[in-house]
Amino acid sequence: MKVLIVLTSHDTLGDTGKKTGFWLEEFTSPYYELLDAGADVVLASPKGGQPPLDPKSDEPDAQTQSTERFRHDKAGQKQLAETRRLEEVKAEDFDAVFYPGGHGPLWDLAEDPHSIALIEAFWRADKPVAAVCHAPGVFRYVEIDDVPLVKDKRVTGFSNSEEEAVQLTDIVPFLVEDELKKNGGEYSKAADWRPYVQVDGKLITGQNPASSAAVAEALLKMLGSV
Repeated sequence: MKVLIVLTSHDTLGDTGKKTGFWLEEFTSPYYELLDAGADVVLASPKGGQPPLDPKSDEPDAQTQSTERFRHDKAGQKQLAETRRLEEVKAEDFDAVFYPGGHGPLWDLAEDPHSIALIEAFWRADKPVAAVCHAPGVFRYVEIDDVPLVKDKRVTGFSNSEEEAVQLTDIVPFLVEDELKKNGGEYSKAADWRPYVQVDGKLITGQNPASSAAVAEALLKMLGSV
């Protein structure tokens, strides 16, 4: 079982002068869920190399068991620092793909032609596609036979109310909830910051950081590993 995790390379939070990137816990929880289940995990990003970490996800109140484990995992840190360039990976080499969130993906992965083509290739090969929090935004321009991937599918992602709570509604290039609805997705959500996952066919989405482990568990179940 080989799973590709795709991370953002974008580190600038609009024109605020602040930094963004991937959300640590949304990477570490699925990373260890997959590794502990025996998966061969490969990391990629648009630019390759070290992806930028959202500094807020590194603050004390954002830490979890998986983030603490990662702090002591030299092999994992080395792997993260050496992500492969996204244009070099192919869907045919993997059994599934997983996208962690953080605000970064809204700027680069949502627009990235290699990411869009990769997701479409996974879907056409009937392989699971999973994303959590802001990462369902990467489906913005993904289409299958000229139809948005999320159309008529049960989906979730970072909610408008959660974006408002972190005061970035007017900063992000688009709102995940709005975009999923715009593309015909059957969007639903739980209360802010509560774990919530939707599975529709081979598509798995999670609402927020608290949903990241559950998304990975759903992915493993789909792959027949649990």
